[in-house]
Amino acid sequence: MTLKNHLLAALSTFAMVAALAAPAMAEQSGKTTLPDFTKGGKIPARATHDWNLGATGLRGWIFCDELVTTDARQIAITQVDKDSPADGILAVGDVILGVGGKPFSYDPRTEFGKALTLAESAAGGGELAITRWRKGKTAEVVLKLPVLGSFSATAPFDCAKSKRILEQGCKALAEKVAKSEHGEDPIVRSLNALALLASGDPAYLPLVKREAEWAATDFSEDTMKTWYYGYVMLLLSEYVMATGDESVMPGLRRLALEAARGQSAVGSWGHGFAIPGGRLGGYGMMNSPGVPLTIALVLAREAGVKDPAMDLAIERSAKLLRFYIGKGAIPYGDHHPCVAVHDDNGKCGMAAVLFNLLGEKEGAEFFSRVSVASHGPERDCGHCGNFFNILWAMPGVALSGPNATGAWMNEFGGWYFDLARRWDGTFPHQGPPEFEQDSYEGWDATGSYLLACAMPLKKIYLTGKRPSIAPQLDAAAAKSLIDDGRGWNSKDQHSAYDKLSEAQLLERLGSWAPTVRERTAIALERRKEAPISALLKMLESPSLEARYGACQAL
Repeated sequence: MTLKNHLLAALSTFAMVAALAAPAMAEQSGKTTLPDFTKGGKIPARATHDWNLGATGLRGWIFCDELVTTDARQIAITQVDKDSPADGILAVGDVILGVGGKPFSYDPRTEFGKALTLAESAAGGGELAITRWRKGKTAEVVLKLPVLGSFSATAPFDCAKSKRILEQGCKALAEKVAKSEHGEDPIVRSLNALALLASGDPAYLPLVKREAEWAATDFSEDTMKTWYYGYVMLLLSEYVMATGDESVMPGLRRLALEAARGQSAVGSWGHGFAIPGGRLGGYGMMNSPGVPLTIALVLAREAGVKDPAMDLAIERSAKLLRFYIGKGAIPYGDHHPCVAVHDDNGKCGMAAVLFNLLGEKEGAEFFSRVSVASHGPERDCGHCGNFFNILWAMPGVALSGPNATGAWMNEFGGWYFDLARRWDGTFPHQGPPEFEQDSYEGWDATGSYLLACAMPLKKIYLTGKRPSIAPQLDAAAAKSLIDDGRGWNSKDQHSAYDKLSEAQLLERLGSWAPTVRERTAIALERRKEAPISALLKMLESPSLEARYGACQAL
């Protein structure tokens, strides 16, 4: 029986199952209504997540629902830093109703971020106009911010603003690290040191050396080892290759061989290392720590750690991950490729970096492209939080070239980075739009953001020291990938695709992106009359992607 006949026979079965399946009603208990602070509304007691509001010195609470802030039209001020630009102009309890002389109209968080970007440009002159509500009275006030310039069309490449953010942030970060205020978490500590190393400034090398010595001699962890070993090994490997200082090699070798020998028999890692017999304890394979571990092993080998166990562990892991090329995002664990979103918590950015280091073009290209297409609400979220989604975005995007980074920054990264950056140049972890803080509450994300700004310097492998083997996109191709990532958020997953014509949907079924094909197939399924004959014809297409799309729709 041909594939076409198989699908025709299956359609009647699918139709019967669909008719019998009643949609589940969403659980509405505990839902919080949108408060109006100008009419006595209060921040809900369970709402502990507020936002840094850029270089103003302000923090504010914004209503969220289903992982978006699009219903809100107000920002309630929760903190004003002493001596900051906002000090004496706004106070706790004030409400921001708009920016630039206009009330918020679609998403206060995005609108405030974009207003910050404009204010910091030469055209903005450092003036941020805010509509302030205080005790029943509305007034227009202006905050004075430093003028950093505008993000270039290829930011962070050829971008004076990105360079200034990097310099300011590294100065502030170095002061914290020097005072041992680098955060207790080994991941944060390693990333902050990597950012200083990636700056290329020799003034920071003594601090980086001290952190590398900690990593090589003092670091130890008994639980959740896989999460920490990857990032600590990244620091040690990059340090050795950037400086030639091999005094930390014994520590790097110890960690690398423990990690390699702690891999499961099939090439995966879990929350911890494998138990005797080669199986993973707990609930098995975890890709979020596993892919950085593989990258770290590749770099450790590059730095000089040679052992057959390393080679075996790298190849086993790469073999597992190759399966997902062209099929979807690297999933949570031993699961089907993720097609709900383009990138799943930064793991595609990780995979793009890994395959580029291994010299495997197909993997580097695919996972970099999906990294570009992942922005907006899907990049804003992530399992247990979005720390790793933000961290690995730019390393993955940058492999597709400056036009890709510029398009991504213009769509999402620019305003998001400006909103997250404090007035002292550091970056607190923001988290997804949820009422409560995520698992990474209180983490210092400065190193994560500064690594993105350090891409043009190419001082370490994580920021492009090894040239990309992925095709370098022109401006039109980069914009096309950004367009592929639009039209979806967790609260409204359908309306954008439902507005497309049947011809437009059929064209999108042939997209390179598994997520676009999935969203298109779901949109066609919702229509009263499915274009069965057109879909069957697509099964004869010379395009593999079109045949995939037809199968998904059918």
